[in-house]
Amino acid sequence: MKKHLLASAILFSLISSPVFSADGDITDVTILGTSDIHGHFMPWDYASDKANMVGSLSQIASKVKDIRKGNDNVILVDAGDTIQGNFVETFKDEPVDPMMLGFNEMKYDVWVPGNHEFDFGLNVLNRSLTQFEGQPLGGNIKRADGNPFLPAHTVIERDGIKIGVIGMDTPMTQVFAEGTNRLEGMTFTNPSLEVKKVIQQIKNDVDAIILVAHMGIDNENNIKDTGVRDIAEANPEIDAIVAGHMHTLVDKAVINGVIVTEPDKYGRALSRIDLQFEERDGEYTLINKDSYTYKIKGTLSDEKMEELYAPYHKRLRENANRVVAELTGVDLVPENEIKGIPQVHIQDTGISTLYQEASMYYAPKANVIALQIDNDKAELDVGQIKAKDIAFNYQYAGGEITVYAMTGKELKTYMEWSAGYFNSVKEGDVTYSFNPERRSSKYSTNDFFAGVTYTIDLTKPAGKRITDLQFADGQKVTDATKITLGMNSYRMGHLTKAGGVLEGQSFPVIFDTEEEYGEDEGTIRNLTVRYLTEVKKGAYEGKPMNRWHLSGLEGYQAERAVIKALINSGKISVPTSSDGRYTNVASINVKDKIFNNKEALNAYITAQEQKLIATTDDVEKAQIQRNIIIANALNK
Repeated sequence: MKKHLLASAILFSLISSPVFSADGDITDVTILGTSDIHGHFMPWDYASDKANMVGSLSQIASKVKDIRKGNDNVILVDAGDTIQGNFVETFKDEPVDPMMLGFNEMKYDVWVPGNHEFDFGLNVLNRSLTQFEGQPLGGNIKRADGNPFLPAHTVIERDGIKIGVIGMDTPMTQVFAEGTNRLEGMTFTNPSLEVKKVIQQIKNDVDAIILVAHMGIDNENNIKDTGVRDIAEANPEIDAIVAGHMHTLVDKAVINGVIVTEPDKYGRALSRIDLQFEERDGEYTLINKDSYTYKIKGTLSDEKMEELYAPYHKRLRENANRVVAELTGVDLVPENEIKGIPQVHIQDTGISTLYQEASMYYAPKANVIALQIDNDKAELDVGQIKAKDIAFNYQYAGGEITVYAMTGKELKTYMEWSAGYFNSVKEGDVTYSFNPERRSSKYSTNDFFAGVTYTIDLTKPAGKRITDLQFADGQKVTDATKITLGMNSYRMGHLTKAGGVLEGQSFPVIFDTEEEYGEDEGTIRNLTVRYLTEVKKGAYEGKPMNRWHLSGLEGYQAERAVIKALINSGKISVPTSSDGRYTNVASINVKDKIFNNKEALNAYITAQEQKLIATTDDVEKAQIQRNIIIANALNK
């Protein structure tokens, strides 16, 4: 490996990306990378039973074919979280893994299992590993006896150039599986150290080193060596990294001279790394490298892949449309009062009640149930309830109910953390809003609690917002109250891991629905279907719910009505994140926009218009334009 011979040239190319020419022969090698496909083998959302052309494996197949037409030196890799999601786990106990069918058709060279590959136990994962015709890698995964579960690397040759490919999974996989036997004693070691070991083994035998890692760029919950940044800082010999796990789109980041790219989630993007080598006297030197991503939205689905997946597609659609109950009464999710502010997050709803009722029924040892609705567009109207509705509104396929023993103090600590999903209400605020950091988290972190009633007072600082906490029968919950909390173990793992609100704590497990009812039948989704069909006999009545509520917007009601009308008519919108992906990340405040005379209003408008001219920031522009419209509307 001769990268170090032209380190300065490579650094220059990273900064300026020049067209490079040399006396020696030039050869290009392209790495194509996917990650976090989560069962999206075709452009179809089986939870809603609707076409979804935003991304899928079959669309990526079309893009890969196009790239290969003009390039023989392509290496195709995947960074994991493949066999779980979008109902593909329906086939987990069948002889053939449909995801590996697609991978083999596309001729993937490398697959690195992610944390969700272990959701269904080793038998299911081993089926996938056996059927994959490329090379699976996982250098930091150790069997119970300490031996490697998978190879740490492979060497792939293209046109005489040898590319060393290293594969690592997030060590958080072990944390997420705590309290289960899914790993059967396997452990996940430090990926930075494992990568360093591999580099020492292969550096003199390869012309470039690529890392494929089921890890995001930054450390997860600030835990060292859980992000590829730490790996790149410790291992500058790596030339490029295909990252994953965090469901983020990264065209190119450069860390310690190492290129990093990440291809989003659900087949929505394809990462590309281009490596350029110069050959002299039979030896190759890397002289240039670059990366970017292709967005897959709108790409036609590959016909061969569609043919391959036709029987799976048919079965999943039939399953999604099974009628499981009839809903009467009221819709389980009220219509959003204000456009862009999901009602499911700001008030108690029948949809969370339904899942919590089923959870409480099948986990009777729990006196409190916690879960989240991980869908801003949650919806279930009066009429037929189909299986797809249950999946659409609770999207985590693997969620079970495990019951943990804890105290009222520990429960309240958890609830306070959950209430941190909201921004504090300030004088003049007329909308509730969400903490931008929590809003953009990979995992929905606004949890709802059944079995208790409570108020979230957003005039109080974070950590002191939960008030009037009591059981449904009116008994007050004190610090010493014995709580048996039902929630899914994956969620609990996030709370107790390093950086979590319950970091380092361990709670006795007194019940587990997967253990009681089976791995499939014990999930929240399937228990809810069973509850509707067997317990409710196919008839469910929706009712308005008020087990918890937010407080803090008790003033400025007339102004709030004006703002509501402006938003719902499309004249203004609620604030969004800078990348446009997350809505309602700040409250709308009217305090400084109410004036006693026209002169003061005009002065304010003039000042805002001057700011608008001066700024080049799109987010700031939107805020200023919003301010002007609001001020004019409030002072008519």
